[in-house]
Amino acid sequence: MTVRWEITQVDGKAMRIYLGVPDRPGPHPGVLVAQHAGGIDAQMQDAVHRLHREGYVVAAPELFHRQPADADPTKRTSMLIDKEIIADLNATIAHLKTLRVQVTPLGIVGFCMGGRVSYLAATAIAELKAAAVFYGGNIMKALGDGPSPFERSASIQCPVIGFFGAEDTNPSPDDVKKIDAELTRLAKWHEFHTYLNAGHAFQNFIDKRYRERASRGSWHEMLAFFTEHLKRSANA
Repeated sequence: MTVRWEITQVDGKAMRIYLGVPDRPGPHPGVLVAQHAGGIDAQMQDAVHRLHREGYVVAAPELFHRQPADADPTKRTSMLIDKEIIADLNATIAHLKTLRVQVTPLGIVGFCMGGRVSYLAATAIAELKAAAVFYGGNIMKALGDGPSPFERSASIQCPVIGFFGAEDTNPSPDDVKKIDAELTRLAKWHEFHTYLNAGHAFQNFIDKRYRERASRGSWHEMLAFFTEHLKRSANA
């Protein structure tokens, strides 16, 4: 089993991908990991490693690759554009198809801003068969021209699981209820979990907001969800 950085091209620009690939030819289910605002840091790399050990081909694209190297870290998220995010994810999927292993089916998981990316991807990329959203903020907000991820909800074609903190403010419990109600209205398969005594970033073990019980419980729920919708299809 190998984890490494690779480089692909998207819109004529180089983009790094943190990639975990099993040694056996497969087919293997695959998972895209959508980064949080800290980039592909220790927590994101750990998520890749953990999913890789579960037998997935895992790819975390570096979504800040278009931004200047000296960009203010607190403003990088607002500099993203939805159509470019989608292009980055599609370029990552195309890169997976160049590997020597067969990658199918494919899902996505994202944390914080990456939770928003995961929701957006579920509305825009038909190849995805499962999407996991960890406390995705600003789902009701568009980045660039066009509708927000929330306004695209009718286009979701895969099951969505969401994990949220009861003390979070973005998304707030009211935000989560609004998203839940819209997906229910649209008859979209979804399952949301809210954890008491937890706010934003409860999965982030390098942050003071980390909450062990919420982190462990949500991770195991996510694995069960991916087993149901990705692993069982790969082994069918």
